[in-house]
Amino acid sequence: MSARAKNARAPAVRFRTRPRAGDVEALRALVARIDAFSAEECAVASELLEERLARGVRSGYWFIFAEQGRELVGYCVFGPVPMTAASYDLYWIATAPHAEGRGIGRRLLELAEQDIARRGGGRMYIETSSRAAYARTRRFYRAAGYRQAARLRDFYAPTDDKIVFEKVVAPRD
Repeated sequence: MSARAKNARAPAVRFRTRPRAGDVEALRALVARIDAFSAEECAVASELLEERLARGVRSGYWFIFAEQGRELVGYCVFGPVPMTAASYDLYWIATAPHAEGRGIGRRLLELAEQDIARRGGGRMYIETSSRAAYARTRRFYRAAGYRQAARLRDFYAPTDDKIVFEKVVAPRD
């Protein structure tokens, strides 16, 4: 069976913004399947969701979940940068390996940008690693209109730089 035929029978991907308690385990399972993420990174991913569930919007973490049927196939988390007028961070974005290449990550990013624009807009910042495992991620951000704003040498470890991307996210007329 071709991939196209297989996808034609798959349930549609739905997006939602309200976190639920059951999302913690689903998120842990999702990020654990992504080879580029370390165990420490996987732990941080679930900590942000737990913080949101405990504190609500006061946590400063806003989520978008992508589901296909009952399966979490992607998500992103973003929020305002404290003590700034209109700057936002994209803290995390991930798509299940078997769902890559279907536009889910791009749609998650677009939905986050639209949410920020509705809130008055500003700039979105994304930090990532210079490791080879993140080359595809960096291409994804560039293709989405982000530009490299900074590179901090040996930030995460020797030869592992922090790369900061940015994009103006303005309200639409």
